[in-house]
Amino acid sequence: MIITGVALTVALVLVVGIAVARKIDGDSANYLVAGRQLGVPLVAVALTTAAVDSNATVGNTDLSSAYGFWAGASLAVGLAICLTVAGLFLAKPMNRMGLFTLGDFFARRYNRRVEIVASVLMIFAFTILLAGNLVAMGFLVEYFTGLSYAVGVVLAVALILAYTIGGGLFSDAYTAVIQAVITVAATVVLFVWVARTYGIHIPVGLGPFDLGQLTDPGRGAPVNWATLVSLGVGDLVAIDFMQRIFAARTPQAAQRACFIGAGATTLIGVAWALIALTASSRLGLVADRGPVIYQLLDGNAPALLAVLVLSGIVAASFSTASGAILATSAVAVRNIANVKREVAPGHRDPLLRWTRVAMLPVVVVGAFLALRVSQTGILLTLAFDLMLACLVAPFLLGLFWKGATSAAALVGAGVGLVVRLVFLVLTPTLYGVPNDLLYLDNRVVGAGFDGWATLLAAAAGVVAFVVAALVTRPHESEEIDLALVNRLAVAAPELI
Repeated sequence: MIITGVALTVALVLVVGIAVARKIDGDSANYLVAGRQLGVPLVAVALTTAAVDSNATVGNTDLSSAYGFWAGASLAVGLAICLTVAGLFLAKPMNRMGLFTLGDFFARRYNRRVEIVASVLMIFAFTILLAGNLVAMGFLVEYFTGLSYAVGVVLAVALILAYTIGGGLFSDAYTAVIQAVITVAATVVLFVWVARTYGIHIPVGLGPFDLGQLTDPGRGAPVNWATLVSLGVGDLVAIDFMQRIFAARTPQAAQRACFIGAGATTLIGVAWALIALTASSRLGLVADRGPVIYQLLDGNAPALLAVLVLSGIVAASFSTASGAILATSAVAVRNIANVKREVAPGHRDPLLRWTRVAMLPVVVVGAFLALRVSQTGILLTLAFDLMLACLVAPFLLGLFWKGATSAAALVGAGVGLVVRLVFLVLTPTLYGVPNDLLYLDNRVVGAGFDGWATLLAAAAGVVAFVVAALVTRPHESEEIDLALVNRLAVAAPELI
């Protein structure tokens, strides 16, 4: 019954996603940014479902049950901070610029080399994010059907690709409405059921007001802060979030949607963390035996509740994965392959065609990573850990500081990447779990460096960017006046 119910939810999402594909009408502007027609409700829902994925639900509950509230809730709270900051400072100017991808910003602000480097880094990070969502689907299929984890990952890829490749951001936005309704309903019903059945119980020292989790290194404070900073700041360089901001009808709509998304993400994330703490303390559930939320639903919860909650997890994962596939493919084609939009009557838009083709290698790499590293919340944080170290300074300082240069962008990204990868290779744990990704056994760095690696790599990237900007001068052929670009985007977006 459980799998049948979830399958019906998936079928509904697929039908809606495929049905709205006709809105594309052969135009990449419709495909990539929904024709810039989305109002506040659709953008807010799309931003929320992008933030509340399997990492903020399944990953949240696993980490909260093992290490405390802030270890898991930081995933959702960090994303909510990101949306708040984006609403305050970024949504309006980025929407006005009339961009198709976030890579376009680096092309306009800097030069072609920076555009390519930034695009490669963003693709790498978002392929990791895609993998994190496929992990949850793989575990769900394995846990509730008896099929292998690998089969679950491949099945998830096929289903998500089925509607994303046809309808692009229109499909993503409209299916996000269904996904958001299911996710919110699942969160509310699950929280109420847990509270009435077991009472919300928080183990001593592990609750939201036990701030030792944020101040005591022995209780994981560096890791928790690294999570908050990676997602709160690093996620600003998020190609799927920005794609939704570009799709908003007006700058004001983009800003309001960010604030609504931030509030919804916080509430959902906190609720799931409290559910996890109760499940671990009352029922003794631990992540070593599989995802905590799956254990809670299997045999403990009523079947209808299990169907609703699992449908919510699937819906949330589908939305984020769909946005990641679309945005990553668009960056690869538009900003690396340099394929531009074709608007002439009677011509097929090459940007639309090749973006669809590029989705195939993207999902193959994402599936490979999901099979290689079967972690949810860890993959989410690692993705934006890399963005924090490499691209936050070129993006934020490039937007607001005229002294930013192309040379500084390359130096900052390069230093941040090298430092972060060196720390990744040397540190035996990654956000509190064994580093199965790139670790080389050594006696130089211990587990206590976990968390600090993220913060120090970010600091190295920012310092390198600022120093390089101060000792180099912008070249007129490379550096573009952003005020002029903004005016052009408003007056004649078809020329950009």
